[in-house]
Amino acid sequence: MSEPLNKTYVWDPVVRILHWALVIAFATSWGLGKFGPNIMTLHFYSGYILAGIVVLRLLWGLFGTKTARFATFVKGPGKVMAYARTLPSPTPSRSYGHNPVGAIFVVGVLLVLTMQVMSGLLADPEDYINVGPLAQYVSSDVARKALSLHEPLSTLLLLMVLGHVAAIFWYKKRKGENLVKPMITGYVDLPKDKIPH
Repeated sequence: MSEPLNKTYVWDPVVRILHWALVIAFATSWGLGKFGPNIMTLHFYSGYILAGIVVLRLLWGLFGTKTARFATFVKGPGKVMAYARTLPSPTPSRSYGHNPVGAIFVVGVLLVLTMQVMSGLLADPEDYINVGPLAQYVSSDVARKALSLHEPLSTLLLLMVLGHVAAIFWYKKRKGENLVKPMITGYVDLPKDKIPH
């Protein structure tokens, strides 16, 4: 007989709004970067929005609600490996917030997004049009290096997003857990022993 589940509030509105805003802003920035127009004004604006979202999420990770804080969900190697060993099992994980492996993704994607934003702000393609607003404050070598990193970082981010989507499908198909619904409603069904007191 399975343990009864309790409807548990896990994701606050700030986390949920920032999550979906990040999805939209990244898709917009990536699409404008890849498909134009050649004058990157709209890409810059969407990049500024993306930068704002990342800054807010980093601040919320320091000062936000319990499940939003890095100090709560980032775990050491032992807990990460122990959780990773449970991934092939069809048993639902029923995590209160980010699981230890998911935490690596969250930190990783925020780090790469920060690098992506900074590379865009500093990049200078030397076309006198699509110049990052901070390029004038760094040497031409730094501006060129930033430009050379911007596209590979966007590809890395796309791969991370695809990996995230694949993980969502994996959890749904293998473990019977819907990870999308809680990011909309804020609620997760958890057994009593998984709910912190």
